[in-house]
Amino acid sequence: MNIGEASERSGLPSKTIRYYEDIGLIRPERGGNGYRDYAAADVHKLRFLQRSRGLGFSVEECRQLLALYEDKARASADVRDIAETKLGEIDRKIRELTELRRTLEHLVHACHGNDRPDCPILEELSDGR
Repeated sequence: MNIGEASERSGLPSKTIRYYEDIGLIRPERGGNGYRDYAAADVHKLRFLQRSRGLGFSVEECRQLLALYEDKARASADVRDIAETKLGEIDRKIRELTELRRTLEHLVHACHGNDRPDCPILEELSDGR
């Protein structure tokens, strides 16, 4: 199938599919005319990549997961290690975002939002106090 059909079936834009090919995540066959010829297995990999990226895995982590997926002798512990590491990163980001929210919420409540020029939000941004 051509890239348009692979795009439609995988739910990924053609540009993303070309990028994944450029970095070696997928390797579609080339027809006699030089055009890419995507097989059902390529579309399956594209969907795998889409779901992996949707869960926050980096391109390199996707490469590792795809290699493990294709390795029938893999140890599930290897897959779990990658997923646990990602889970830890997500937990850290949630903590950071929660702290950012608390700080911004405090500043919003401290600002009177009236006609006066003094503003704790701008003071914090300016001074970093």
